[in-house]
Amino acid sequence: MNAANLLKIALRALNNNKLRGFLTMLGIIIGVGSVITMLAIGQGSKRSIQAQISEMGSNMIMINPGNMDKRGGGVRQSASSMQTIKLEDYKGIVEKAKHVSVASPSVSSNGQFIYGANNYPSSIYGVSTEYLEIRKLSIGEGDMFTDQDIRSSAKVCVVGKTVVDNLFTSGDDPIGKVVRFNKIPFRIVGVLAAKGYNSMGMDQDDIVLAPYTTIQKRVLAVTYLQGIYASAVSEEMTTKATEEISEIMRANHKLKDSEDDDFSIRSQEELSSMMSSTTDLMTVLLACIAGISLVVGGIGIMNIMYVSVTERTREIGLRMSVGARGRDILSQFLIEAVLISITGGIIGVVLGVFCSFAVKLLLNWPIYIQLYSVVLSFAVCTVTGIFFGWYPAKKASELDPIEAIRYE
Repeated sequence: MNAANLLKIALRALNNNKLRGFLTMLGIIIGVGSVITMLAIGQGSKRSIQAQISEMGSNMIMINPGNMDKRGGGVRQSASSMQTIKLEDYKGIVEKAKHVSVASPSVSSNGQFIYGANNYPSSIYGVSTEYLEIRKLSIGEGDMFTDQDIRSSAKVCVVGKTVVDNLFTSGDDPIGKVVRFNKIPFRIVGVLAAKGYNSMGMDQDDIVLAPYTTIQKRVLAVTYLQGIYASAVSEEMTTKATEEISEIMRANHKLKDSEDDDFSIRSQEELSSMMSSTTDLMTVLLACIAGISLVVGGIGIMNIMYVSVTERTREIGLRMSVGARGRDILSQFLIEAVLISITGGIIGVVLGVFCSFAVKLLLNWPIYIQLYSVVLSFAVCTVTGIFFGWYPAKKASELDPIEAIRYE
């Protein structure tokens, strides 16, 4: 019996039991749709996080005092260990690190900003002009403070939109206005372009930037730096840049080979990798949970095929008595199982794509449907049909023709 005839027989058998066939497909439909939707949500979240990290500076490197790897058990490090980064380290990185494009010192202080009757708690960061490039920030209004402002420790600042909204509630133009930070006056020379919240829920517009020399001398009265921000020449060169910085810092601090670093270096690449690993794990977990529906659907196919074999025992006996071979009976029932799973898979793919876009429109969640998720889901449902349909089909092919004809 040729394949065309077997296909016609299988289609006729399914057509005779439309409702039962659809209910059998339902597990496959839900399984495939769930897998595609879950993978789309997982990949969408991953891409959204990566995009937001890139906005913060994907090749950014952060150098902090103290060895963060040695921290643990809630033990705080001594004050001297937190004062290990000096201005000479920053200059050494700028002059010697070939894989670093720009760098900026960093010192900060928390306090109240006051303008007229309004006040707002925030942080002021002492940085250099290169900080904008490192953090992918831009000036929306006014100008950035200058290198001359840094050399003269000028009391000028650049503010974020959140700070402007809370201090200038009447809608005044903040450019040129003087605000007080812990009784120290700062003249606003620019307003940063709005960036909104990042992937960790932090308001990127709640920020005030000032010359690092001003914060060192006039606010904190210190000579050391609280950190250094640097930017590798490219994201691919981040590891090499990190190694260079480490060598320069160890040489500046005169550390022996046997001594641990008295500083720590972290990069956005590490954060990106960690977040990607976490989202990948969550995506796989969600897909596995959704995949349980495929297994349930496969069991449903096996159950229905057993029922079909029982109902059509006499038909099987008649076919075999007129010359049908065991492999023809096996192929007939296997084709029925595969048709059920493939049809369910097609409907499931459509349902999964529809649900993915519904999630995006209704919940405003980021989604990304990858071709491999559709192909994988479809391939799995086909294999499921073959796997769970083979055993009942094998049983049908092994029936004794005489006993099958006599079956009531």
